[in-house]
This record gives sequence, C-alpha cells and structure tokens, in this order.
Amino acid sequence: MQRTIGRDAGEKIRSLALGFPAVSVIGPRQSGKTTLVRSVFPQLPYALLEDPDTRAFAEEDPRSFLAQYEKTGAIFDEVQRVPELFSYLQGVLDRNQRPGQFILTGSQNFLMMEQISQSLAGRVGIVKLLPLSMGELARAGIEVERYEELLYAGLFPRPYNNDIHPRDFYSSYIQTYLERDLRLLKQVQNLSAFQTFMKMCAYRSGQVVNYSSLANDCGITYNTAKEWLSLLETSMLIVLIRPHHKNFNKRLVKMPKLYFTDPGLAAHLAGVQSADDLGYHPLKGGLFESLVITEFLKYRFNRGKESNLYFWRDKLGHEIDCIIEYGGWDPIPVEIKSGRTASSDFFKEITYWNGLSGNTPERSFVVYGGDRSQQRAAGQLVGYRDLEPILPFLA
Repeated sequence: MQRTIGRDAGEKIRSLALGFPAVSVIGPRQSGKTTLVRSVFPQLPYALLEDPDTRAFAEEDPRSFLAQYEKTGAIFDEVQRVPELFSYLQGVLDRNQRPGQFILTGSQNFLMMEQISQSLAGRVGIVKLLPLSMGELARAGIEVERYEELLYAGLFPRPYNNDIHPRDFYSSYIQTYLERDLRLLKQVQNLSAFQTFMKMCAYRSGQVVNYSSLANDCGITYNTAKEWLSLLETSMLIVLIRPHHKNFNKRLVKMPKLYFTDPGLAAHLAGVQSADDLGYHPLKGGLFESLVITEFLKYRFNRGKESNLYFWRDKLGHEIDCIIEYGGWDPIPVEIKSGRTASSDFFKEITYWNGLSGNTPERSFVVYGGDRSQQRAAGQLVGYRDLEPILPFLA
C-alpha cells in the first residue's frame, strides 16, 4: 500500500522560493527530498542528474541543457553529480532574477555546499531534510505502539510508503551509499573497511567520540578515522553534537558526541534483528537519545535553521545530554532517559546543572520513554511523544 506523508519542511521551501531564484534541499539519500519538492512544485519540469543520458547531456553541453529550462524553470535532482552546471546556472539566475526558478536537491551536503558557495552564494535558499519526524508519522495515521519499533524500523519514508521490511531497506541503502556516494567523493579506497567503520560508529551512538579507540577497533589510522567520520557527517548520516562552552569553573570534555540521523540505520549496522531485541540491548539508551536529538534537529532544519544543540560534560563525570542555546537567554538543559517509569534519579544531573548555572526547574526538562508529562519540583518530565513544551526553545 502506497502512502503519502506530508512533510513539515514544505512550508519553508515554498517561502524561500518566493524570495530566492533557487532553492536547494539537501539531506541524506532517501530522506524524501524528491517526493517533497515534486509535490511542492508540481508545475516544474523534472530532471534527474543521476540518469546517465541526462547527466551526459548536462556535462557535455551545459548551456543547451539549461536553455531548455530557462523559461519554465526546473527541478534538478541530485544536481551535485554535474558540478559543471553550477557556474552556468549562475548566469541563468542572474539574467532572469525570477524567484523560484530552479529547485536543486542533493544527497552529498559537502559537494552541494561547495558548489553553492563558489557559484551561487546569495542566490540560493537552503533547507536540510532529514528522515521523517514522529509528528509527520502520526499525522499520516501511522501508529507506533512503542519506541523500540521506531528505533528498529527508523524513520526513512520509503519503508512506510511502500511496506518494505526495514532489514531489506537498510541492506540496500548501505550498499547504495558505499557503491555510489562514496565513490563519488573518491576519498575511500577500501569500501569493506569503511563498512566496518560504520558499524563501529553505530555501536558508539550517543557516546563521546574517541578517535583513537575508533581507529584501533577498525585497524585504521587516527587521521583516517577523523576523515571518515567527516564523510559520514557531510553525507548527513551522522551528526556530531559539540560540547557546550560554559564550564562553570570545571574542566570540560572537548570531543563531540556521535548520533546517527536515523536510529534504524544504526540499529541495522549494529546487527539488531528486531524491535524485541532492543528490550535489554546495550545500544537501547544511545538509540533512544539519537531519536530525541534528531527530533529536535528536524524541528530546526524544517524551518530553515541550523542546529542550536550542544551537550555538557565535566571531568567529574557530570553530564547534560542536550543543551539548547536559546537566543540571548540562558541555555536550556534536557536530559534523555529511555526508561518508561520516571524516578527522582532522572533529575539528578539537571539539579546539579541548575545549582551551577542558576537555571530554574521551569526551564529544565527530562524526556523519557513513557507517555505522561508533568511538572515536578526539579523540572518538567516530558513523554517522548509529546515534545511540545520544549519546542518553543527550538524555534
């Protein structure tokens, strides 16, 4: 059964197309970019630059290729496959100066942004699109009884749109990424070693990155580990959350924390066979943390904004999972707990942070695996399905 799932980013894309001559939608492969832009701009001609014939035409004669779309505008899908096109596209945009002429999508953030900054700076509005949010799933009438099902199945649209088993989807996804996207970047010679590296990253979901440990586990050098992690980040398969800078007179951890932008991909890489496997799995906490962190990121990205998320950990081991930078106000602490039954221990680190920072319980949150949200003396307890109390600080 084929479903159509509405995406929150559509409103921002429409808005940008009213002001910019081009709009770029970037995100990981299969995050729903093509479906979204074709639904928002059904009147525009569509050209897929991964199609060999289309790509050959654009590469060999970019002027003629663009000339056929100069009056109508177009959607150029996976446009990073033809980097030569960008400089010619600049001329077309400058001649016409008409809002919303071209919609560009790409699954390689690094290649897209490099070309945009070189040729199209100031002419392109940019939206990052991650996989589905829990809110988008719910509005489509897709009910998930327990969060372990989300952690296992992930939130890429295709399995929900076409009833594909997560195992089949992710197996194909990883092979496509390894064989097409990485070869395009030409920075990985040994694809088998890189797949092992991805698995080792999955086991570290929600953890502070230790490059030396990661390199040793994969049999690669420290510098290669840093380079490969950067590739996963620029492909938007992972996100690195940086430590917050306020130290309150304590020495801080300086390395970032690693999260996969889709928990299902991390679960598959780590060998999880079913949602039931996650009941007592050692990765459960890290995957649940990834789910919540990426929900926050999706809320920001769908509105055309960059991340305002950090974490805080001092050398004594005190830690806040998520620190939200909120305008000029004091930062907002959010702890993330996979347990379904709330306990006073959930607020232990929040209380410690508030004692150092002067923050108040009204501006403190614990997101947990249960459904009941309530104000407690130490802070607000928020069920993972109901993140509404936190969203104003992400706006």
